[in-house]
Amino acid sequence: MWDNLFSTSDFLHKGIEAAWLRNSVIRNNIANVETPGFKASDVKFESVFRNAINAIEDDRLATKLTRDRHFDFHDYSLDFSPYIVKREDTSMRYDENNVDIEDENVKLAQNSILYNTMVSQLNSELNKLRTAITG
Repeated sequence: MWDNLFSTSDFLHKGIEAAWLRNSVIRNNIANVETPGFKASDVKFESVFRNAINAIEDDRLATKLTRDRHFDFHDYSLDFSPYIVKREDTSMRYDENNVDIEDENVKLAQNSILYNTMVSQLNSELNKLRTAITG
């Protein structure tokens, strides 16, 4: 029971870190929109996160405790992290820069909404714990 007490908070923390990194990458792309030869970057996190969740679910389905005295050897460590990839696709300009400013602004707005939602959800989780502790 105690090992799952902060699991939601831990997942939200990982998501918030990924959104923060993505925000930095998007801002860097926007800052270099006029730099000749600059190649935009993206942050990959959702697929890594999905694979980690699927691995946890597969593990839970594969082993099931049938008695109260059985030991649960699950170790659901959060060892997945977002990573940055450089987009090497074709450029839309003659100077080989592939930053699309409108696309980057849309991504920045979406990421800001996602970040704020996850922070709000994390605050809610912490308030639940605070209420449970203080009564």
